[in-house]
Amino acid sequence: MDKGFRKFLLLWSGELISSIGGGLTSFGLAVYVFEQTGNAASTALITLLAFLPALFLRVPAGVLADRFDRRLLMMLGDGCSAVGIVYILICMMSGEAKLWQICIGVTVSSVFSSLLDPAYMATISDLLPKEAYAKASGLVSMAGNARFLISPALAGVLLTISDIKLLLILDICTFFLTVAATAIVRRGLPSKKQQQQESFGEELRTGWRAITENPGILALVIMAAFMSFSMGAMQTLSQPMVLDFAGSRTLGTAETVCACGMLVTGGILGIKGMKKGFVRNLCLSLGVAGVSMVLFGIRENIILICVAGFLFFSMLPVANGSLDFLVRTNIPDEVQGRAWGLMGFLTQIGCVAAYGLAGIAADQVSALCKISVGRGSAVVIMISGAMLVVLAVILYRIQNVRTLEIKCR
Repeated sequence: MDKGFRKFLLLWSGELISSIGGGLTSFGLAVYVFEQTGNAASTALITLLAFLPALFLRVPAGVLADRFDRRLLMMLGDGCSAVGIVYILICMMSGEAKLWQICIGVTVSSVFSSLLDPAYMATISDLLPKEAYAKASGLVSMAGNARFLISPALAGVLLTISDIKLLLILDICTFFLTVAATAIVRRGLPSKKQQQQESFGEELRTGWRAITENPGILALVIMAAFMSFSMGAMQTLSQPMVLDFAGSRTLGTAETVCACGMLVTGGILGIKGMKKGFVRNLCLSLGVAGVSMVLFGIRENIILICVAGFLFFSMLPVANGSLDFLVRTNIPDEVQGRAWGLMGFLTQIGCVAAYGLAGIAADQVSALCKISVGRGSAVVIMISGAMLVVLAVILYRIQNVRTLEIKCR
C-alpha cells in the first residue's frame, strides 16, 4: 500500500466518523420534530435546511478548493459546522427546542459544511493514481452513507435509554476526531498553489465549461440529479412511512438493515474496484434501484421494506462509483475543485426538490386519497422509483455517455 493510499484511508476514516455522528443528529431530529408536529412536511423542512445552504455555497467553495489549501478548508468546514449543533443542544438543555430554533442550528451547520465536499473530492485526485479511483469511490460511498448504515440502529437504541441530547453530544465529539485526522493528512502534503490571474467569475465559468462542453458529462450530471431526488425522497419519506405503523426503534433497525446493502457492494468495490463496464453498471444499478423503491412502498410489511431497502442501497455504491470514475477521468485535475463544486450544486438540486416537495406531496396524496400520511409517503416513493427506471433506460441509449468510457481507456 503506497503512502498516498494510506493518507486517503486516514482521511476517509475521519469522514466516516463524521458521517456516523451526523447521522445520529439527523435521525434524532427527524424523530423529535415528527413527534412534535405529526406531519411529514415539518420533518422534510429540517432535512431541506440541512442541505440548502450547502447547495448554494458549494459552487464558491469549489473555487476556493482550487485556490487554497484543500485540507485546511476541510478542517474549517468540519470544525465550524459543530457550531449549529451546539446551538441546538443549548436550546434543548434550556427547555424544549422550538422548530425555528432547530432550523437555525441546522442552517448554520450546513453553511460551514459547504466548504468540505469540493475540497474532499478534489483531494482524492491529489492523493491517488487513476487506477485507485474506483476503490476510493467505493469507500467514499460507504463513508458518506454510513449515516444510513450505522447511525439509525445506534440512535434507535440510544433513544430508548436517553434522549436526543445524547445524540447531539456524540455528534459534536466526532468533529474533533475528523479535524485531527485531516490535520495529520495535511502534514507533509503540499497544497497546490494556483496563480490567481483569473477573476472569481472567470474561474466559475472555467469549471462550468468543463462540465457543459462535454455532452456525456452533462448527461451524467442530469441523471445524478434525479438519482439524488430519488435518494432524497427515500430519506425524507421512509421515516414517516415506517413511523406510521411502527416505533422509532423498529425504524432505526430497519434503516440499518436496508443500508447494509451499501456495506456489501461498497466493501467489494473498496477491495476489488471496478475495471470496465462503467456505463452498463451505472444504468443497471439505477434500474434495479428504481424497482426496489416500488417494492419498498408497496406494503406495510417490515420484512419486505428491509429486503427492498437493502437492494436499493446495495445499488448506490455501484452507481456512484461508475459515475465518479467517468467524471473524474474526463476532467483535468486543476479544475476539479470547481467542477465538483458545480456538479454538487447541480446534482443536489434533486435532493432539495425532494426535501421541499416530497413531504408536501405525501401530505397531499394522503388528504386526496383519504389514507394515512405513511401510505401517502409510500405512494410518492413508488412513483419516484418508476421514473428512475425509465431514466436509466434512456441514459443507456445516449452515445455521448458511452464515449466517456472509451476516452478513459
